[in-house]
Amino acid sequence: MKAKHSKYIIIGAGLSGLTTAYILKKNGIRDITILEGRSQIGGRIVTHKNVDLGATWFQQPHQYLMRLLNELKVSSFQQYQKGQSVLVYNTVAPAHYFESATDESSAKRITGGSFALINMLSQGVENQIELNTKVETITEIRNGIEITTNKGSYSADKIIVTLPPKLSTTLSYNPELPEHLVSAMDQTHTWMSNAIKVGMTFSKPFWREKNYSGTVIGQVGPVIELYDHCNAEENSYSLMGFVNEGLRDVNSEDRKERILSYLEKYLGESVRNYTDYFEKDWSKDEFTTCENLKSVHMSPQYGNAVFDEFYMNGKLLFSGTETAKQYGGYLEGAVISGLAAAKQILNTL
Repeated sequence: MKAKHSKYIIIGAGLSGLTTAYILKKNGIRDITILEGRSQIGGRIVTHKNVDLGATWFQQPHQYLMRLLNELKVSSFQQYQKGQSVLVYNTVAPAHYFESATDESSAKRITGGSFALINMLSQGVENQIELNTKVETITEIRNGIEITTNKGSYSADKIIVTLPPKLSTTLSYNPELPEHLVSAMDQTHTWMSNAIKVGMTFSKPFWREKNYSGTVIGQVGPVIELYDHCNAEENSYSLMGFVNEGLRDVNSEDRKERILSYLEKYLGESVRNYTDYFEKDWSKDEFTTCENLKSVHMSPQYGNAVFDEFYMNGKLLFSGTETAKQYGGYLEGAVISGLAAAKQILNTL
């Protein structure tokens, strides 16, 4: 069967890939196909029942993201921090209660959840996105690149791979990629790959009524971070946070009970009156995780210079938040990498 041809193919329909597609389309380039292995777009941006289980916050320095939100008319709002927050730093000492600043410098969230940005970026290219399409091999041919997937073959003049670098090494390349590139990719930590997120929805924000911010920071215990996650309209009430990785191998019911017992101690018994409870373990996500998963307790290094150039004679480019020179691993990093990839394509015209 003849390969389906597009001038440009983007592998991955996350924030980076969709940003690149948006900019290319804005500049009159429409012959684009986006291949996505998942059954939905968004990559590591997942909003479930108004709760962000992937990328969530941004801050004032994240100017490229803010410009994109403004251009797409996607609004944002301040992370709720009013009232007392809880710091649990010792198993025997009492918890420390404190209040955070609530000015404009605090973190912000996207109105409607982070997926609202994905939804807006995808408008106009929906019919060019092919879901459940897993890339297997990338081969340089005389006039471009050929891609083999579980759904057949594709060809393009140039391709942009937005998979996490570590995952990109699991694909087959012909000819093989340079050793220094493969080594750098393999050593680049995948953002979110270790995270377990928990979300709980409620009929009312009981913590606010008790003058709690909803923030619980736990240096010990089953929950390492928890935050108020009510929506901008304040008619949907939830808490969202990160679970201690040590609970990954505990069965789901036991883990849930440990989490609720812990939060009950600091927020009160009303935490058990949830209307919905759900978790997202990113280490179980085949398009995020990889073998030899390692915890990272310091900020990982992103933006390696090896990602600045094309490979396969100017036909293959790597992108994604881990390749960004600034704010790698953040929403901002994904936008920066998406803009940079689009600029490099446009500069070759």
